[in-house]
Amino acid sequence: MPDDIFRIVVAVAVGLACIAFLVQVGVAIGLYRAVRKIQEKAFPLVEKAEIVVGKAGPVVDKIGPVIEKVEPVIQKVGPAVDQATAILTTAGKILEDVRPRISEIATEAAAIAKTGRKEVEHLTGLVHEAGDRAKDRLEQIDHSVDATIEQVEQAGDSVKRAVMRPVREVNGIAAGISAAVASLVRRKSSVDTATQDEEMFI
Repeated sequence: MPDDIFRIVVAVAVGLACIAFLVQVGVAIGLYRAVRKIQEKAFPLVEKAEIVVGKAGPVVDKIGPVIEKVEPVIQKVGPAVDQATAILTTAGKILEDVRPRISEIATEAAAIAKTGRKEVEHLTGLVHEAGDRAKDRLEQIDHSVDATIEQVEQAGDSVKRAVMRPVREVNGIAAGISAAVASLVRRKSSVDTATQDEEMFI
């Protein structure tokens, strides 16, 4: 390769390296500015975080004894939780064993309830039918009683008329006899009075 071309290639490479270096400097300056802005925004947050951490220190100090007090309770609760777990496991097994029986009992109870409902419906129908028959029978008895009362009243009227007719006749005869006797008594007394009057004139 001739020296002139080599010098041109080296010059171009050096130029490209310079351009790349300048681009890197520009990127570094941009990153510096971005980091600076982030720092400016982050410093107040860091200060606030330091304040929060400073306030949290006494709280953490107070939580330490509480945790120490709670730890024995947790240790005591552990066996209770184990016992509860065992009880729940046993209860689950019992429920699994009893579930088929409960299903059978529920099925039988449903069948009994269905049969009972049918029987109640049947009895209700019989009661309604018996009630209707009793009502009809009571109406018949009521009509019979009304008819009997009317017949008794008619018979009573007939008996009354039959009994009162002779009594009226006897009363009429007695009144006639009384009138005849009274008439005779008046004649006799009028004859006696007339005789006395005649004797007084004589």
